[in-house]
Amino acid sequence: MLRSPFFCFFIFLLFISCEEKTSVSIKPEKANKEAKLLQEKATEQFLKSNYNTAFYLFNKSKIAFELSKDSANIVYNLIRMANIQQINGDYYGSKETLTEALPYANIDNTYKSAINNFFGIADKELAIYDDAIFYYNEAIKDTNDQVAKQSPLNNIAVVYIKKKNYDEAIKILESVLKTKALDAYAKSKARVIDNLGFAYYKKDLNEKGLQLMHEGLELRIKADDLYGSIESYFHFAEFYSKTDIQKSNEYAKKAYEIATKFNSIDERLRALAFLISNGSEAKYGKKYISLNDSIIKVRNNFKNKFAKIKYDSKKEKDENQKLRLEKAETSLALQKAHYQKIFFTIGIATLFLLLLYVRKFYQNRNRIEKLKTAYDTETRIAKDIHDELANDVFNTITFTQTQPLENESTKENLIQKLDTIYSRVRGISRENNDIDTGPSFPNNLKEMLSTYNSGQTNVIINGVEKINWDSVDDLKKIAIQRVLHELMVNMKKHSEAPVVSIKFDTNSNSLLIDYSDNGKGCEKSKIIKNGLQNMEIRILAVKGTITFDTEPDKGFKVKITMPK
Repeated sequence: MLRSPFFCFFIFLLFISCEEKTSVSIKPEKANKEAKLLQEKATEQFLKSNYNTAFYLFNKSKIAFELSKDSANIVYNLIRMANIQQINGDYYGSKETLTEALPYANIDNTYKSAINNFFGIADKELAIYDDAIFYYNEAIKDTNDQVAKQSPLNNIAVVYIKKKNYDEAIKILESVLKTKALDAYAKSKARVIDNLGFAYYKKDLNEKGLQLMHEGLELRIKADDLYGSIESYFHFAEFYSKTDIQKSNEYAKKAYEIATKFNSIDERLRALAFLISNGSEAKYGKKYISLNDSIIKVRNNFKNKFAKIKYDSKKEKDENQKLRLEKAETSLALQKAHYQKIFFTIGIATLFLLLLYVRKFYQNRNRIEKLKTAYDTETRIAKDIHDELANDVFNTITFTQTQPLENESTKENLIQKLDTIYSRVRGISRENNDIDTGPSFPNNLKEMLSTYNSGQTNVIINGVEKINWDSVDDLKKIAIQRVLHELMVNMKKHSEAPVVSIKFDTNSNSLLIDYSDNGKGCEKSKIIKNGLQNMEIRILAVKGTITFDTEPDKGFKVKITMPK
């Protein structure tokens, strides 16, 4: 099936106008390598207690891991950042960071356990004890490692001590001590023993409590857990605060000295609070106030810095993403323009070839139609000569052989017969010549129709002169003459009509032709067989309409309408 070249060109334009949506991507290997390097630097700074720098680098590493979608390292960095925030007293900020880590923690229960444990620590420090216990229990559920469970269990016990639920704390700590795997972790075991002794003391079991606290301190010193010993000295300071103030102060001073060595502000403040409460207000009160004001200022600074680091990193990430998008869009636009140029060139070439093909196709079709028309014309001329002219010539010859030519009336008769033959020859010639669509068209049309006047048929022509033929297209004039000629031939061959009427009329938009005869007529189903289908094709070709109305013995009517 041959498609219109305009249809093909439309499809081509539709194709090249389609935009491919492209996303910006960065090579995962490069992003991952950069993120790993940042993470290593962050860990180095963390171990050196350079928490600001460590937090900044962990955050940058996290953003780089987001580009490579490395969930394990993203959650690891976020946990480290939350830990740094807790070290610096930013517990609410740490909870925000832990919340950010939660969606990435599903890949490994170890991460979920760590996150919940840090949530518990934050709520414990904020004195939200019930929530702290909930998160510690969640941390326990998320791990199958018996040793890993001991830390949150110990933390739950510490919360129960703060809530003065000493029986529950003792129950938990005693069950932890029965875990054989704990023997390999001296620092953890020492912490549990010390807390158990402190719980016994708080329950007024002083002797048993004191014994366990000493055992815990000795184990800490043996394991070189100097930082852990601070808590033991606090417990002793509280134990002796009611019975031996001097001894209580000695333990508080030891805690203060070690806390100062580790630059642990909270523990220093706590030690000073013991000394003040034991009656050493004058000496240690100013220290406490100065240190407390300083730590509040420092921690506020830390909180602001952590928030600013996050904000700046997000802003930088968004700006970098915007730059990458703009760069990618520019590259894509250049690439698209290049492809469009190629497609357009191909499209123009294709369209040109298609037009050549269509032109050749129509030329071949026109040539075939002309050959067929010439053949049909020759066939019709031969048939007309055989059916009509040959018979008239034969009758005339016979007439000259049988009638006395010297008779005047015979001569007149012969001349009339010859004149009829001449008229028929002219009619055949006119029917098969090219149609003159110029100013003489109406006269030629009328003359062609008049040739079918005879002794048996009266052809009545009305309204030819009413039509402004100059405003009618040449193709429509040719179609009108051919169709009317076929109607007249059909009438002569089949209708044998005594009277034929052809009426021409016009209105503002259309040209109207009414043909009618009172001949034999026929059934409508035989119209195609009678060759009248060609009339319909010709009229439809010039956007006109033609209708046939006929029945046996009721004549033949045709109504033709075509636009001007």
